[in-house]
Amino acid sequence: MPHHIAIVEDEAALAANYRDALQRQGFQVSVHRDRQSASAAFLRQLPDLAIIDVGLGDDIEGGFELCRELRSQSPELPIVFLTARDSELDIISGLRLGADDYLTKDISQAHMLARIVALFRRMRALREPELREHIIAQGALTLNLERMTAHWQGEPVPLTVTEFWMVHTLARHPGHVKNRQQLMESANVVLDDNTITSHIKRVRRKFETLDPGFGAIETAYGMGYRWRGD
Repeated sequence: MPHHIAIVEDEAALAANYRDALQRQGFQVSVHRDRQSASAAFLRQLPDLAIIDVGLGDDIEGGFELCRELRSQSPELPIVFLTARDSELDIISGLRLGADDYLTKDISQAHMLARIVALFRRMRALREPELREHIIAQGALTLNLERMTAHWQGEPVPLTVTEFWMVHTLARHPGHVKNRQQLMESANVVLDDNTITSHIKRVRRKFETLDPGFGAIETAYGMGYRWRGD
């Protein structure tokens, strides 16, 4: 049975474009124009993944509220923001509310689909037994490549798909500098330098929440970033 994806988007033309692209990939898709209709539908039955715009008509924070509701209904439901709002404050707010990823509307359909497929792969892996060969351990860091989960000092780190692959690229070769192009390629995204810098800052903050002394990600000025091997 195909995965059911719910799109919550107030612009009808955009919603139709996303719907058509996803249906071509074999997904079942439903579209909701506002928070109220989406909330009512989700109370009846949750989708397998939700794609949500932040601003929904006059409800400028409606997507954030809907994410909060969805996360309370299901801790594991994959939630993706797809929005024109690209300020760092909005991105941080979305991720703090429990979204798995935050994409801006200038992302290509191919990249959007790749991120969605990666989230479904992670969901499948979470339901399967953990295999030793999927584990990378680097000091206090543990990465599970199949489940796409990260732990620091035994505590889970809530990384998005993009952040996970950036950490993986850095940590698997401690001491080696990875430039921004290499980080983009690892995450299968096209980002400008400022966005990559923002991703790295958010990753650091997530680790620092668990360990205020975290300093494993070092900046090699003018070159990129490296994982400090201890």
